[in-house]
Amino acid sequence: MSHGPRSGLGAVSSALLAMSRPLEVRDVLKTIVASARELLDAQYAALGVPDDHGGFAQFVVDGVSDEQWKAIGPLPRRHGILAAMLDEAAPQRLADVRKDPRFEGWPSAHPDLADFLGLPIRDGDEVMGALFLANKNCPKPEGGCGFTTDDEELLGILAQHAAIALTNARLYERSRELTIAEERSRLAHELHDAVSQKLFSLRLTAQAAAALVDRDPARAKGELQQVAALAAAAADELRAAVVELRPAALDEDGLLATLRTQIQVLDRAHSARVTFAGHGVKALPAAQEEAMLRVAQEALHNALRHSGAEHVDVALSRRGTGAVLRVTDDGGGFDPRTVRRAGRHLGLVSMRDRANGVGGRLTVRSAPGKGTTIEMEVPGG
Repeated sequence: MSHGPRSGLGAVSSALLAMSRPLEVRDVLKTIVASARELLDAQYAALGVPDDHGGFAQFVVDGVSDEQWKAIGPLPRRHGILAAMLDEAAPQRLADVRKDPRFEGWPSAHPDLADFLGLPIRDGDEVMGALFLANKNCPKPEGGCGFTTDDEELLGILAQHAAIALTNARLYERSRELTIAEERSRLAHELHDAVSQKLFSLRLTAQAAAALVDRDPARAKGELQQVAALAAAAADELRAAVVELRPAALDEDGLLATLRTQIQVLDRAHSARVTFAGHGVKALPAAQEEAMLRVAQEALHNALRHSGAEHVDVALSRRGTGAVLRVTDDGGGFDPRTVRRAGRHLGLVSMRDRANGVGGRLTVRSAPGKGTTIEMEVPGG
């Protein structure tokens, strides 16, 4: 790999395009580090995002194997050169990091670093992290650093775009947190309705038992048995609230398990029967799984709140490398053309946008008195 001119517009453009694709923070960090190491032809690269306790919330390396990384041990603390980059918010270019007076050593399994180039990643006055490279793959001048002022300038450009990418990733994760909070609130409302109905029945039955206890003890005993059954049912619903209102686990559990869990909640909370079947679906790209989950939730909301359905069936099945979601109800149905003309969308516009946004397709089949089927297909990865 050549130096100087090769660090031009084409190479920078490739790195920045690669950096713009991921949305999860850790994926962004990995892309930044790999791009920096390749672009500046270094043996090692790393990026640390500090926490509020003198350490690092994230620390990503490139050029070190998984086995080496495990052998190195716990994440480093903020000290030495790393602390200087974060606290002084100044670049550090050194011929030999080991000879710097701020050097405090490293674990025995740590790779041997010599020439060093590091820069803070800044967003205005905030220092978001530190990006650094070590061991330039080139002949070193006697007593000098292999990294040049051109390298420092190029890494500075990369660090500026890294700040933008990190900010976008943080905003994306924040939006996911807000979506999760919204979903938890919705589920809480569903469960609150179910528990409230049981508690109302419980109160009426207890009042009836109290009225009968003197004049008809046998009937009072029957009413009290009903009180016990209703109390047990209410307790079950409250336990469900504790379990099901944990943060949405789409990333951990996958679409199939997440849908199954949420549909179990809806089946308990509504008088309509809500069922789910899943067949042979493999993991899909995260964006496709999230879009499918949101479309399923919107379709279920319409079916349970507006259609008057007695049965709602949800099916998720494999199709080629992708998957198909189908939500079918036996409710009152509607004429999709009339809905559009009246300016009422029942969430159809939102569902179509979600499907289109991940390269999928949404189909709506409905007619007055004939129920509704909403089908979403995604291509997979």
